[in-house]
Amino acid sequence: MIKLVLISGALYGLLAVVFGAFGAHALKKSFTEDQLKSFETGVKYQMYHAIVLLFMGYNFTFSTILENSISYAFIIGIFLFSFSIYGLCLSSSKGKKLKFLGPVTPLGGLFLVVGWSLLLYYFILLK
Repeated sequence: MIKLVLISGALYGLLAVVFGAFGAHALKKSFTEDQLKSFETGVKYQMYHAIVLLFMGYNFTFSTILENSISYAFIIGIFLFSFSIYGLCLSSSKGKKLKFLGPVTPLGGLFLVVGWSLLLYYFILLK
């Protein structure tokens, strides 16, 4: 589990930098201001949570269901939240908005909220 969390954190961090650069340079011409802001939100949330995953990978023992659940909530939440935003922005800029991705974004956000809630609970239990 430690390896999965560290690899996920590093991969999400790497992709956040790549997507951020892509958005700042290549997409500026084809995106509206709102699309660019949404895309940037996806990148920011992805990077924030990539850092959290790296922190957890170096500090958790992954010997409890709680630690594993927090990790899965963040890994799944990042993917659903950020990548659905990227898909919505890219498809919308091409005039073929993938509407099925609309409900995926708040579902990803819910996973992130669950991850943070479980992390708060974990810290409360530490004494």
